[in-house]
Amino acid sequence: MMILGAIFDLDGTVLDSMPIWNKAGEIYLNSMGIEAAPGLGKIMFPMSMRNGAEFLKNRYCLQIDAEVIMAGINCTIEDHYLYQIQLKAGVGQFLKGMQGAGIKIVAATSSDRHVVESALERLNVMHFFERIFTCTEIGAGKEQPDIYLAAAEYMETLSKDTWVFEDALYAIQTAKNAGFRTVGIYDASSIADLKEIRIISDIYLKKLDNLDAFLEKVYL
Repeated sequence: MMILGAIFDLDGTVLDSMPIWNKAGEIYLNSMGIEAAPGLGKIMFPMSMRNGAEFLKNRYCLQIDAEVIMAGINCTIEDHYLYQIQLKAGVGQFLKGMQGAGIKIVAATSSDRHVVESALERLNVMHFFERIFTCTEIGAGKEQPDIYLAAAEYMETLSKDTWVFEDALYAIQTAKNAGFRTVGIYDASSIADLKEIRIISDIYLKKLDNLDAFLEKVYL
């Protein structure tokens, strides 16, 4: 095995942001005086921002356009990205080392561009990513491989030489089925799927804090 390109999920992999996303839909509905059904965060977890907005519109009979719902959700979580959300432990040095090793790096996120870019700029890691791909702009969530295929095409790397870093089981499965190498990353939001994540991932890491140890596993 080798690594020429890396595709990083952001929420839950690079950014310690999943707690706010687990509640974003509920907080948005509450702001409109609507009580969310139990488990809403889990239902919306694999959706792109647009798909999530359309789900809320249909499920709760909201008489507003999906674009308005998307804007409302972004407004709900924007302050967290602007001022509060932090990098997961070790990520900055991991990305720096990977860039120094000449590995191409892009991001693939289900969140909208402006919220993640604000966090990445504040945390001084934006420059590590050659490009950021979003599910909303691609037009498909991570239950489909489109975003990973677009990222690999941009980097001009073959899927077998491109590693996808993800914390969510469904996204790891999608990337794996599309022929990519996969790195499962621990996040508390996916703890229920931890056993399966460890099984399906080519490499499993509790933290992104030791590039040398990761590369040793890649080149075994």
